This record gives sequence, C-alpha cells and structure tokens, in this order.
Amino acid sequence: MKTAILIPARYASTRYPGKPLVELTQPDGTKKSLIEMSFNCAQRVHNPCTVHVLTDDDRIADHARGFGADVIMTSSDCDNGTERCAEAAHQIDADLIVNLQGDAPLTPPWFIDDLITAMANDPDAMVATPVLRCDAQTYAHFTQDRKAGRVGGTTAVFDNRGHGLYFSKEVIPFIDPGKLPDPIPVFHHVGVYAYRPDALKRYMTWPTGTLEAREGLEQLRFLENGHTVACVEVDGKGRVFWELNNPADVERIETALKDNAQ
Repeated sequence: MKTAILIPARYASTRYPGKPLVELTQPDGTKKSLIEMSFNCAQRVHNPCTVHVLTDDDRIADHARGFGADVIMTSSDCDNGTERCAEAAHQIDADLIVNLQGDAPLTPPWFIDDLITAMANDPDAMVATPVLRCDAQTYAHFTQDRKAGRVGGTTAVFDNRGHGLYFSKEVIPFIDPGKLPDPIPVFHHVGVYAYRPDALKRYMTWPTGTLEAREGLEQLRFLENGHTVACVEVDGKGRVFWELNNPADVERIETALKDNAQ
C-alpha cells in the first residue's frame, strides 16, 4: 500500500494555544518542539511512507520547513485533524492515510507500524486506531486529571472483535477505587488513525455529531454514523505513553523521555 503519514497541527488550540511549537527538554538537555518530535517519530516508521505536516498557520509551517518537513497548507475551516487530513488527501497519492496527531511525542514508531500492518491484513477495515492497556502509572494520571478538573487523555472500550464501542475523556469502564484489578481493564486511546481515502470522503459528508461535540473527540463521528472503528491493541514494551493535553503534561512527558532513554 502507498502510505502517507499526515501530521495535522493548529496554533489555535482551545486548551493550549501554540501547542505544536511548545519545546520539550530532551534527555540530552537539548530542546525540540512538539511538532518536530512527532515528525521524527514518523520518520522512524518501518513501513515505507511519505510524511507531511498539515497546518493553516504560517508560524507552524515556517518552523516545520526549518527542520525539513514537507508542509501542506490547509484551510482554517477544519474543525479537527481528521477534517484536515480529508482536505489534504486530495493532494496526495496514497492507498492509506495515517493521521499522527502532533500532541503525542511519546508515540513509539511501532504503534504506527502495527496500525499499518493491521490495515494491510484486513482490506475491509476502513478506519483503525491503536489502543494501549493502562499500567498503574497511566491509570493514576487519568484519575488525577479528572479529580483536578483537567481534561486529559482518552479511553476506549471495544467489543470482542476489536470494534470500538465508545471513546471518552472520562475514565471508562468504571473501576471501584478500592479494587484495582490486574491487569487494569482500561485502555488508553492513542491519538493515531489510519483511514482508507473513501472513509475520509464519507466523514466530510456527515455533520458534527452530538457525542463528538460533547466529548471533543473526532472519531465519534464515525461511530455516530454506524461506521466501524477498529481498535488495534499495541504493546508499550515498558515505555510510558502520554499526550500533551495541558501545560501540566510538559513535566510528565519530559520525565517519561528520560525514563524511556534509560
């Protein structure tokens, strides 16, 4: 399959304006922006693919070109990354489009490889996304954010075929705080998507759904319109995974970068 990895990035984030340009301290003491770290992850994917940064902001575009990224300018009318990918898809020759959201610098490249492989092995799958079983530390991050009133990561529940049932900013399914089981039955949704081009075309014909608007989760538009989203379980291999959702996440991610480098 001809595969293109698209990294949508907008400056005007509601919770964290300018987020793609936020610099994170690397284990060696140097600094890299969030968008450059995402680009570097895409370059390490084993499956052959092209990589493009999508944005409507000249500041992000100039910065991305500065570290060697190919940039596709998209309109400011896009409400989310999937819409930005759908707009850019018309300029790309690809059988599979991967949306690598630019706020997850801890995404290992094998998450993307596993997603591409899953789509190659299931030609009927139109949309897929990775999910990662929570360890105790990640589960604690989820519950701490909710107690503090912060909107943090996303959780996913799916059926025994791996088809997504729901995605939420709440921590689901519910677990009795005094009875934390092992393994923990909560799955962290990894902010990466793989789409067939036809799925993106259909997405743009549907209005924003009620659940999508409430949760602020673009993938719910597929579920609200009866479209299957395949959940591909990935292996963290002992590494911490977390997205940069709020300023408080900077320290968490920088600590994880150091831990992952050891």
